[in-house]
Amino acid sequence: MARRAFVACSLGLLAWIISGSAQPATKVPRVGMLSPASSSNTPAFEAFRRGLRDLGYEEGRTITIEYGLARGNLERLPMLAGELVRLGVDIIVTDGGSSASAAASSVVPPTIPVVMATSGDPVAAGLVTSFARPGGHITGLSLQSPTLESKRLDVLKALAPRATRMAVVLQPSSLPKTTLADLENAARVLHVELRRFDADTPADIDLAFRRLSAATVEGILCIPSAMLWNERTRVVELAGRTRLPAVYPEREYVDVGGLMSYGPNVPANFYRAATYVDKILKGARPGDLPIEEPSKFELIVNLKAARTFGLAIPSSLLAGADQVIE
Repeated sequence: MARRAFVACSLGLLAWIISGSAQPATKVPRVGMLSPASSSNTPAFEAFRRGLRDLGYEEGRTITIEYGLARGNLERLPMLAGELVRLGVDIIVTDGGSSASAAASSVVPPTIPVVMATSGDPVAAGLVTSFARPGGHITGLSLQSPTLESKRLDVLKALAPRATRMAVVLQPSSLPKTTLADLENAARVLHVELRRFDADTPADIDLAFRRLSAATVEGILCIPSAMLWNERTRVVELAGRTRLPAVYPEREYVDVGGLMSYGPNVPANFYRAATYVDKILKGARPGDLPIEEPSKFELIVNLKAARTFGLAIPSSLLAGADQVIE
């Protein structure tokens, strides 16, 4: 009897183990990161991962991130978006202004939510219905502000108060429709003539700066662009050779030696994007989540670069700076 009881108990235990192992495992959500960046090791992506950690997620155990990185080639974004869809991601986070968001919109089915971490004006781009109620499957955060470019021009004019001709370095294919009009209006108020220098690919940057160096300009304004951000070290080096005052759109330009930046904090946007991902994974509909606009802008001044270029930074700009790099 004891032997039969032992066998019966053993068989029961085995059946329990087998039935337990047959239970479906909890599905680990997969987030796709669609970006023009060249590496997943950037301050912005680390801010996104930190945001997920602060919300209780553990990468590799309770959430997975798949990266679709275009390495500066914006034409690859639709193909990379398609690859993320085929990998079975649950949500796609986009980086790089409206370029990645538009690529995702053209390829990603409406069943997969899209969170924009750094969009331009998604309404003007036709990606959403409104900021307050986007509708559809796209939501997130914008880096765009109606007066942002004019404020950057104000900062550049403060750096070079006697200047009457300013160079504008931009990537035409990623330029929001309203940017040049806003800049032209601001330039008229400041009595400044703008000279445009285009660089649509990394190969165009050297030529753009050769043309700029040969032109009669007294300052440089760099317009936000994912491609130029990727190439920021070269952009800053070429601008430095002109020894002209230059204002950049993001602090990462200053981190590699640029003179000054004015704009929203990009890593902060990525940190907030993790909150959108969390809400959607918990059942929120992306079309019901309002798109956030930047509310805080940072002025970063690099005094070390100023000394190298022989430029004096006005005390008014130093007093208003959020950070001064010595």
